[in-house]
Amino acid sequence: MSRQRLGSRVNSAVVGWALSVALVDTLSKWWARHALSAHDVHVAGPLWFRLTYNSGISFSLNRSSPALSAIVALVIVLVVLFVALRATPGLATIGLGLLLGGGVSNEIDRLVRVPHRVTDFISVGRFPVFNLADAAVTVGFVILAVAMLRGSALVQR
Repeated sequence: MSRQRLGSRVNSAVVGWALSVALVDTLSKWWARHALSAHDVHVAGPLWFRLTYNSGISFSLNRSSPALSAIVALVIVLVVLFVALRATPGLATIGLGLLLGGGVSNEIDRLVRVPHRVTDFISVGRFPVFNLADAAVTVGFVILAVAMLRGSALVQR
């Protein structure tokens, strides 16, 4: 396959979505670590900003082995990156961009923070505390599910 043909298949808009998510999430985690270190903040109703750290992956799974969590998350991010760069324009671009951005941002937080934990701070009722990257991953999955239900191709062939 020629280099020009391969380059035309790469969806750079996915990178824009991913970088936007990672930037906003990184800034929000920085804010949370500084503004919430001494106390929780009640926002409205069941919504609180409550600083916690997660050494595992989603829903605190595998908290006892943060190194394994980091490796598994990194492999998942790399697989999503490979698929996302070939996303079809439209819903797939947005969904995969959100998924990639959230995954990358949490992985960076996990690898940069010492000890190696992800910063979480959004608390809604009894639901596990999460962050904006987690929300982006969830919304990304929903958008991809909608695209698939509509019969849209997710990646270019």
